[in-house]
Amino acid sequence: MSLDTATRERIQSLLDTHRIVLFMKGDRRQPMCGFSAAAVGALDDVLDDYHTVNVLEDPEIREGIKLFGDWPTIPQLYVSGELVGGSDIVRQMYASGQLHELFGAEAPDRTPPEITLTDKAAEAIRDGIGNAQGMALHLNIGADNSAGFQLAPAGESDIVSLANGIEIHLDPGSAQRARGIVIDWVETMQGAGLSLRFPGAAEVHDLSVAELKTRIDAGDITVIDVRPADQRALAPFPGARSLEEEGEAAFANLPKDTPMAFLCHHGVSSRGVAEHFAAHGFTQVHNVAGGIDAWSQEIDDSVPRY
Repeated sequence: MSLDTATRERIQSLLDTHRIVLFMKGDRRQPMCGFSAAAVGALDDVLDDYHTVNVLEDPEIREGIKLFGDWPTIPQLYVSGELVGGSDIVRQMYASGQLHELFGAEAPDRTPPEITLTDKAAEAIRDGIGNAQGMALHLNIGADNSAGFQLAPAGESDIVSLANGIEIHLDPGSAQRARGIVIDWVETMQGAGLSLRFPGAAEVHDLSVAELKTRIDAGDITVIDVRPADQRALAPFPGARSLEEEGEAAFANLPKDTPMAFLCHHGVSSRGVAEHFAAHGFTQVHNVAGGIDAWSQEIDDSVPRY
């Protein structure tokens, strides 16, 4: 299959106009796949400005860019008209400092961050990775302090912190954002999971559904439903605002002392979102204990349980 002249010229024009171009799914503010998000995360930590092309909006470019550089996957990073590579290569260059060097940025600080890992969290992690032979525990913390753990092979350029006897592998940006964090294990009747607390972040308060009703009746709290659309349709919570529909930006500009109550099915995933907002300076952040399931059982049995 050959690349038609018109599409080749369109791609070449983009490369001639912009020194740094990332062909990706979605855009810089809203990547639409994990690989594109990973590439954007690396570039954002090194660069203030670069051009992105959303291939999902242009089928000709989407297929044409694969033929242009003889590279079968997306995203693809071009610098000065030359193909650098895809997501894995960009992330590897970022971790090693080569990406910083390529763009003339200051070399990353590779000092391992001091991380506090509680005994409960350490025990849960050991149980979880006990049979993961040859794998390392990686912690990725995005620029918005969103965090995720994964088991993956150790990389030569990983920054490694030792906390409570457990090695935690990080990339340069995550290492900077991890300084001083506390990793705990949060348990409720509905579920459990790892929780990150950032230095200076306000504490997330549990709010019972009875307390929530009192606050709603008083009109002094904003309820933010973090559930996906299918769950919201199945069991609506009247008056709640939807994080999925409105997007994080709609809430990020609210006054930092806005009283917020985050709601999900059982109160587990909403806690993670609440902690994310607390880490970004919001001071009156609450998590609805038991979620909408508890609301149905204790406050309003007309709300379906699922």
